[in-house]
Amino acid sequence: MTLASEDTVLTWTEPDSLPPRGTLIVLPGRGESPRVYERFGRRLAADAYRVHAVTAPSDDPVRSREQLTALLAGAEPATPRIVVGSDAGAAFAASLAATRRLPRASALILAGLPASPQAAPHRDWAAELDARSACPAHRRRISDDGVRPGELFTDLPADWFHPDDPGEITVPVLGLHGERDPISPLEGIRRWYATVPRADLLSIAGAPHDVLNDQTHRTVAASIVLFLERLRAGAPIARPERKNA
Repeated sequence: MTLASEDTVLTWTEPDSLPPRGTLIVLPGRGESPRVYERFGRRLAADAYRVHAVTAPSDDPVRSREQLTALLAGAEPATPRIVVGSDAGAAFAASLAATRRLPRASALILAGLPASPQAAPHRDWAAELDARSACPAHRRRISDDGVRPGELFTDLPADWFHPDDPGEITVPVLGLHGERDPISPLEGIRRWYATVPRADLLSIAGAPHDVLNDQTHRTVAASIVLFLERLRAGAPIARPERKNA
């Protein structure tokens, strides 16, 4: 398994002995660099999925979309191509899908999707850490590198949010949301997923905002792999919401 870096895009590749089972492209959240997703990338790559992390759309939406479009176009067409968004990255991915600007994407995985462009009230770094993740290893990582404090509490572009958008998304969607998310409370996001034609929302018990990098990251990664394998098999993916331990 190798890690490559080129122009802010990080890539984790499948083991040399295995062909890629699919391609995942991660859109980071507010204040995050692609480095934040190294553990996530390594874990999914170990299951033979190629993972890329690009520029956060809240930093530079034009550059982020250019990188995303190029990676979707260059991915193996015979395998699934999945866009993974976290926080602002989830809102951006959903907006692109709803307006038919992700023509090559097979599915979306949305983690900590914001319910509206209006940000939560600003908090100090200690409170921001608690809002992001309870995982000690990840808290050390983002305290040292990879996250700009305070940006989690900045508003998002209003044109990423339209009332009719969820119903216009035609690809399968896996939603992952912290049961105790203080940035985008779960109760406020359920209605959005209920209007997506093919959506599976998993609430992660006890998790805060960054469900991809919290203490339950193994459970979340396993849920993603199950979704990916169902996608490859062409099996139905919509089920009632349930909670993961």
